[in-house]
Amino acid sequence: MAELPPPHPLSRRRVLGSMAAAAVGTPIALGQLTSGATPASAASRAAAAQLLWHPDPSSDGLKAFEGIEADRGGDHPDRKYVIVEGGDHYRFNIWKDDRDTTGGGDRQRTESKGMVQGGSTVKMRDGETWSLSYEMFMPTSLHGTSKFTHIFQTKTPVDNGGPYITLDLGRSGSTETLRARAYANSGSPDIASTSLAPLRNKWITIEWTFTIGSNGKAACVVRNGTGSGAPVAVQGSMSNVKMPDQDDYQRPKWGIYRSVESASSDILDTYLLFRNFRASKA
Repeated sequence: MAELPPPHPLSRRRVLGSMAAAAVGTPIALGQLTSGATPASAASRAAAAQLLWHPDPSSDGLKAFEGIEADRGGDHPDRKYVIVEGGDHYRFNIWKDDRDTTGGGDRQRTESKGMVQGGSTVKMRDGETWSLSYEMFMPTSLHGTSKFTHIFQTKTPVDNGGPYITLDLGRSGSTETLRARAYANSGSPDIASTSLAPLRNKWITIEWTFTIGSNGKAACVVRNGTGSGAPVAVQGSMSNVKMPDQDDYQRPKWGIYRSVESASSDILDTYLLFRNFRASKA
C-alpha cells in the first residue's frame, strides 16, 4: 500500500507570499452581506460568547469527537484514517479504493462527527446562535469534483437528516471551487463560493455563524491564511436557511465524503488537515 504524501513544508516566506497574493484579489460576496462591509470574524464574536468546544489534539485525541466514520465495512483494517499528527492537528486520510457502506459502492467517507468537550457532547439547538471556526490545509491531491465532495456538513443524529449546511469542493470544466452551501434549501444555493486553487497547500481559516432553526441563518468567512488579519478570500450570509434540530440537535461533521462517480483523475489517495477547532454559543 502506497503511503499518502505528506503536507508541503510551510515556510514563513511561502505563507506570507500566499497571503499577499490573495490580498490583491477581489473577494466574492453572496447572500445578504452588504457590499464593501468588513466582516466581523468568528474569532472576535466568539470572544463575547461562551466557548464550549476547544479540543487539544495532543491531549484529547479522537475523544474530541462523538465518533469516526471510515472504512465502516472493515475492508482495510491496516489503514489509519483519522490520526493526530505532529501533536497539534488532525489528519484525515482517504484512499481512492475506499468505499462506504452506504450508496451501493458509489461513495467513500472519512469523517469525524460531533463535538465533545470534557466527555460531554456539545449540541446546537433551535433558536441558538453559534460560531464555529477552524484552520484547514488542503493538498494538491484533494480535487474539486463534478459530483459531491463535502469537507464539512451538518446533520441531525435522531433521523440522520441533512446534510443541512455543507462546505463543498466542486468542479465546472477545468475550474475547481470551494463552496459554502445551504444544502437542504431548494436548489442547495451557495452562501459563498470562490476558486479553490489559491487556497491549497497552506493553512486557511474557516469561520461559520449559524442560527439553528427551520428558518435559520448561516454565514461563512474563508480567510486565505491564519489569524484575524488574514485576508478574506470569500464571505457571504443567508437568511431562511433550513437547519432545524429535529427535536434533537444539529451535529457538525468534518472530513472527506465524496462520490466516486466523478472523473477518476479527481479521485486520488489524499488527505485533509484540521487544527484550532473552536465552537461558541452566543
